[in-house]
Formats: sequence, structure tokens, C-alpha cells
Amino acid sequence: MKQKLRTEMLAKLSSISKEKHIEKSLVIAARLYEQPEWKKARTVGITLSMAHEVDTYPIIEQAWHSGKQVAVPKCDRGTRAMVFRYITSYEQLETVYMNLKEPVPEITLKAIPSEIDLMIVPGLAFTQEGDRLGYGGGYYDRYLPSYNGSTAALAFSEQLLTEVPLEPNDHKVQKIITDQAVFICL
Repeated sequence: MKQKLRTEMLAKLSSISKEKHIEKSLVIAARLYEQPEWKKARTVGITLSMAHEVDTYPIIEQAWHSGKQVAVPKCDRGTRAMVFRYITSYEQLETVYMNLKEPVPEITLKAIPSEIDLMIVPGLAFTQEGDRLGYGGGYYDRYLPSYNGSTAALAFSEQLLTEVPLEPNDHKVQKIITDQAVFICL
């Protein structure tokens, strides 16, 4: 069920034109910058987006420009553990499995969960209540129990569903920011 939905959602996201993708990403970023959690955050945890996702590169650059620290995930495929590491430049990244960009451990510092004020949580599909369908690795569902800061997801309106399949260890996000609305999920 989850895998079928992931495949369908990836196909739906891939069908968004490049122009619409750019336009919607800019609207979502602008909405993010208006949120109180963004304004007061000193450190933001955020992924380096893949082509079908809301573009996070301009958001990372805005964070740097605003004097915020940026922490991005480094995943251990063997243990399925994830840590966040501070980056101050894209030069501190390397390309790893599945063409993902991750921080180079030897030249970046580890961020402990309590140092991150706002965590931008990725996903393939969401409900307005904050339920999330991830990519299937379980990295965030294992990381979020040790994290006490604010959480938000950036999503195209196409990623909103009335329900997503859930398991007991799945973690909700507190806010979902789309190109059409902002949903506060309690």
C-alpha cells in the first residue's frame, strides 16, 4: 500500500512542469519566511532537495543570508541512522547514493538535535492533519523522537491527500506549507 502510493506520488510530482515547479517552490518559500518558527529560528535543519521536491536550495541561501545556521542530514545506510551536520557552503557537500547530496563529515560539524530550532521534514504525501508518508527509509521517524523543536513540511498542493497509511512509529509534522495554504497540525 505504502509503496504503491509512493510510486503514484513520484509520478504525479514528475508530471509538474519545470515552470510550475519553480513558481510553486517560490510561493512555498515565501510562505515559509512569513512563519514565526522561521523568523525566530537560529538554526534550521533542512534536506537538500531532489528534482521532484520543493526546491530547498534558495531556502538554504536565504537562511545563510539571514544569519541562520543550516544543518543538513547525513544518513548511514547500514544502521539507517541520521545525523545533521552544519554547512556554510555547498562546497562542503558530496554526492552519495541515489545522487543525493550530503555533508562531508571530515569538514563539517555535527549538530545535536537540541541545537536545531526548526526542522523542515521531507515527505512524499501529507494530510492536513500532519500525517506524513516518507520515502520508506524511516530516517526521520527514528530521528524525530529525540528532537523537541518545531517541525514543518514543504509540499506542493498535489502532495496533500485525505489520508496516508500510518504505522505506530510514524511522526506527524506540526505545520505543512503548500503553494495554496498553510496548515497548522496539532
